[in-house]
Parts: sequence; structure tokens; C-alpha cells
Amino acid sequence: MEISLVIPVYNEDALIDELITRSYDALSRFSQHFEIIVVDDGSTDGSLQKLIGHQQKNRTLKVISLSRNFGHPAAFTAGLEYAGGDYIAMMDGDLQDPPEMLESMYRELENGRYDVVSGKRIARKGNKTRNWITSLFHILFKKVANLDDLENAGNFCMMNRQALAALLSMTERNRYLPGLRSFIGFKQGFTEYVREDRLKGDPKMSHTKLIYLAADAIFSFSRLPIRICLIMGLTGTLIFMAAGIYVLAAKIFGFAIMGWSSTVLSIYFLGSIQLIFLGVVGEYVYRIYKESQKRPLYFIKKIYLTEDEEE
Repeated sequence: MEISLVIPVYNEDALIDELITRSYDALSRFSQHFEIIVVDDGSTDGSLQKLIGHQQKNRTLKVISLSRNFGHPAAFTAGLEYAGGDYIAMMDGDLQDPPEMLESMYRELENGRYDVVSGKRIARKGNKTRNWITSLFHILFKKVANLDDLENAGNFCMMNRQALAALLSMTERNRYLPGLRSFIGFKQGFTEYVREDRLKGDPKMSHTKLIYLAADAIFSFSRLPIRICLIMGLTGTLIFMAAGIYVLAAKIFGFAIMGWSSTVLSIYFLGSIQLIFLGVVGEYVYRIYKESQKRPLYFIKKIYLTEDEEE
């Protein structure tokens, strides 16, 4: 097998037909030996039934059905672990990343210039607020994670077998895949494109889920949050030491401010800061706890194969 394309889907009934058709057409233009691995991440609509229908007519299509919805990173991981190609591509199932770009990624890998080629978004169509939030996250994450090649790069990419082995060797539970892909190193290249608006259906990543994903990414790759707490704590200590000296001097020289307002406000201020610190520490402790459980990332309910493979 030359190329494996891994696509996770969750409740994409309206897009399945076009997704499979465009992906097959795009791959068949430059390769005769490829497979499309679609991971159904516990869909509750007709996505799985449509995939099975396509799979029965298309021997290049493999369908992996997970036992429930485990999330985008886990579904991608399931497909990557099953992929058998020399070159492995990752693509979201909403068709905002055009499968027609896969050929240019493949050419960059085939000539040996790169080990990983990611799609870099030079512009985005669709909801402007959502796009602005996403762009802001990529800029911030690039700064705090110290990974210079991440800005405006998502899951859409293609890599060789060596890079895939390195990516899969990292088994943490909180998996921000673009960050892990950048962390492995190797020769990384980019193909620029304009990210399309969703063709049909509603986005599966709400604003709340995007915030959670951003938090996972930052806490997994940076110690900046805990360092901010340390800096704020040291700054607060110095300020209140100075305030204590001032109050003592005021008492001695008789110009102390009457009343309890400043005292009460100081107590509430320090209490709020302490709660923030506890929250940040708790985020790290929770992630340590999740790692220590060592639960599987996903469970496969069934793998749908062609008749030739079943024999």
C-alpha cells in the first residue's frame, strides 16, 4: 500500500457521499495503490450506514467503528494505528480541508524534501468570529509552546512511515495532534491553501469545545500557566510587603487611614489569586491523574473489510 488517508467522522451524514467521492477522485489522480480509512467516532445519525454502503462498492475504503464517541484525537489515533501505507495522510471529515491538496503533499514527500507536510491556512472562509478565535489561538500557542512551525496548521497533513512511528510512540491521553506532530521534529514542510467553509451540516466543535481543546494544547506543551502564577505570587508578595511597611509607618506617624475597606479588599484580592493558582495547579494534577490511569484511548466496535480481505 502506497498511501493511507485517515478521516474521522462524527454525525456527518450529509457529507459522507461527497467526502468519499472527492477523496477517492483526488487520490486516484496520482496513485493506484491507496486506502481510505474512515473512523466512525460513535455517530448517532446515518453516517455509519452510509459508510458501509460505500465500503461494499469500493474496495479501497476501510471503515472502523468505535464503541462510542471518544473524541477527534482518539479517532485519528485509531485510524493511524491501522494505516498500512508508506505515506499517511490525515484529513478532517467536514471537507473544509480540500482532498485535492493531497497530491502536492505527496510530491513533496516523494522527492525526499520533507518527512511531514502540513496544510497551512493562509485564509479562512466561514464564520468570522470563529475564524478569529482560532487564528488567535494558533498565534498564542506558537508563542507559549515554543514550536515555531505550528501557526495556522491543523490536522490536515501527510507524513512518511518513519514520522508516523515517532508520532504513535507518544501515548499520552491528552493528544493535541498538531503539537505532537511538530514535536517529533524531522523535516517539516507546508502547503498553503485557503480553508473552505463547511459545505453542509453544523460544526461539531462548539466554541466551548474549542476552548477546552486550546486548554489541553497549552497545558500539554507549556509551563507558562504555572510560571504566570509564580510571577503573580512574587509580585503580589512584593507589593504587600511594601504596603505593610507603609501601614506601619502610617501607624507610627499618625496618618493611618481609618476603616476596614482596604483590609477587606486585600483579603478578597488575595483569596481570588489563591483560587486561580489552585485552579492552574489542579489542571496539571488532573492531567497527571489521567496519564496515571493508562486507560485505552478508544475501543473498536467493528472493522468493516471488503470481501477479499475477509477471505
